[in-house]
Amino acid sequence: MAMQATLRALSDPVRREILNLLKAGRLSAGQIGEHFAISGAAISKHLAVLKEADLVRDERQGKYIYYALNATVLEEILLWLKDLKGADNHAEKE
Repeated sequence: MAMQATLRALSDPVRREILNLLKAGRLSAGQIGEHFAISGAAISKHLAVLKEADLVRDERQGKYIYYALNATVLEEILLWLKDLKGADNHAEKE
């Protein structure tokens, strides 16, 4: 189920761009929204999907919520893809 949520979250180009923005460090929802021509509500929805997939973490500071990349889940996906690719390479050698 967790893998499904992660892949669903990664399937959207806006969410992938949000992850790219967070590579540089944590940002508030407003700071993230400045990079897109979509509503604040749409940004919030994208952030909720990313949070549900555990791709981002949030931290409240005063009246702001800051979002940061959770690289652990991405590393798990990369390991899975590497393993999948390895299985594919093994089949070609036979």
